[in-house]
Amino acid sequence: MGATLAQAYENAFNADSVSAFGGIVALNQPIDADTANALTQTFLECVVAPGCEKEAQEIIAKKGKLRVLILPDLHKGEPQTLRMIAGGFLSQDADDVVDTPNDWKIVTEKQPTPEQLAEMLFAWKVAKHVKSNAIVVTRDRATVGIGAGQMNRVGAAKIALEQAGEQTQGATLASDGFFPFDDSVRTAAAAGISAIVQPGGSIRDSDSIKAANELGLVMVFTGLRHFLH
Repeated sequence: MGATLAQAYENAFNADSVSAFGGIVALNQPIDADTANALTQTFLECVVAPGCEKEAQEIIAKKGKLRVLILPDLHKGEPQTLRMIAGGFLSQDADDVVDTPNDWKIVTEKQPTPEQLAEMLFAWKVAKHVKSNAIVVTRDRATVGIGAGQMNRVGAAKIALEQAGEQTQGATLASDGFFPFDDSVRTAAAAGISAIVQPGGSIRDSDSIKAANELGLVMVFTGLRHFLH
């Protein structure tokens, strides 16, 4: 996120500039000139946005092979999602739940500040769109580490924290599923994480809460799991 579209793109690019090379960029606002200039500074395969200003079109046109898709209804979610399987397909309702901290439960002795709650909401929204098992580390409304599609949550946490590096100090961690043990909480605290948002629901939730209290972390339970495969 950012105060301007160009700033939001810059924050996202800096979150993982290595992976951004040859990547795809999705924007939630029409492309303006500043953002177009930023987009043309690296090799990208495709950009999708709800619109593109004339000056931005002229800038992007000089890039050559960059594909730009204009999708005016980008903000509208699909009511159903489809998955192909052998002999047919599966159809299910799209995960269009609107998350709000008002529905969350603060389970630790340490209470979150308004700024921490806003950061946790951002991290939680990102985790919703990351393949499970998913761990997302964020700070200043930008991802700094993502562990996606792992066989276990410990592995996802390790990848996200290693990717974040020194930026874990004071950062927020979101997990798309509950922690079955307190090991991930302790690993996160050792890396410098200050706040955790997770669904809760494990029979050992008390162990994770106890560890968070012991280590001075803020932790909230959303009561809802986002599960993407």
